Amino acid sequence: MNVLWLQASGCGGCTMSLLCAENPNVFDLLAGAGISMLWHPAFSRASGAEVRALLAAIVSGEQQLDVLCVEGAIARGPHGSGRYHILSGTGVPMLKWVQDLALRAQHVVAVGTCAAYGGVTTAGGNPSDAVGLQYDGAHAGGIFPAEFRTRAGLPVINIAGCPTHPDWVTETLLLLTSGALSVGDLDALARPRFYADHLVHHACPKNEFYEYKASARALSQIGCMMEHLGCVGTQAVGDCNIRPWNGDGSCTRGGYPCIACTSPEFEEPRHAFTETPKIAGIPVGLPSDMPKAWFMALASLSKAATPARIGQNAVSDRITVPPTLRKPHR
Repeated sequence: MNVLWLQASGCGGCTMSLLCAENPNVFDLLAGAGISMLWHPAFSRASGAEVRALLAAIVSGEQQLDVLCVEGAIARGPHGSGRYHILSGTGVPMLKWVQDLALRAQHVVAVGTCAAYGGVTTAGGNPSDAVGLQYDGAHAGGIFPAEFRTRAGLPVINIAGCPTHPDWVTETLLLLTSGALSVGDLDALARPRFYADHLVHHACPKNEFYEYKASARALSQIGCMMEHLGCVGTQAVGDCNIRPWNGDGSCTRGGYPCIACTSPEFEEPRHAFTETPKIAGIPVGLPSDMPKAWFMALASLSKAATPARIGQNAVSDRITVPPTLRKPHR
């Protein structure tokens, strides 16, 4: 299976993250699976005329293209021309290249939330009129209409994340290689379900504090960050705490709230990322599938039952009160 990777309007962070794939590294993993990178702007040696010839050969049908990966949102401005972003050396907008190449690809993969939904590239009034490949924020229809399907019959596969976990990218490519990714393996926003069926909350190291609603009030503290510090890990999809980044880390493990970077329109939540909006003291964003009345009842009971150890540790930057040692019953 061969892959062409283009970088559109974005920071390149998903490529940087992909390079952090471990055991094996990304190059050994792809080669071992029989995946060939036709061209990647950061990985490949080819440039200039060689790349122009490759792109022309794909568009003409002379060169087979199995997977088109696009990283970064697509700038449509000014006035729908796409000329805010010209693919260097070609004189042709990236918008036009992606549209033409997608028609030849068996699969199209949006790598990162910018390519999937617009992401950070669209923030601040979206001066470049950028969108995702098949979504404009949470709304179906980007540079491709909602009904677009590739030659393999799939919509654009949205590996959302800012940046993406390297395993999300490599696992998606491996599934495509083996023909094991179908429409049923994508969620309602076309994200692969192998990671999108999980919540960031799953396996979060702060779950004991969450259970008792023992909350941190500052970023240096180790309590749950949902109540005061804007964490939406109970609503955001991703297995970040199940398969930690670089084998060890995640946002919440590092003491920063989850900002739902795998979701459309996460980039402008209309409040500070480290602030929890509330109405009458109740967080506006409640855990997925939980009715408000149940949450209020559970929170009240949990706070009343909070052990002193957990309450004190929650507002500390480390464990200050260790668990009580229990003698075995004889």
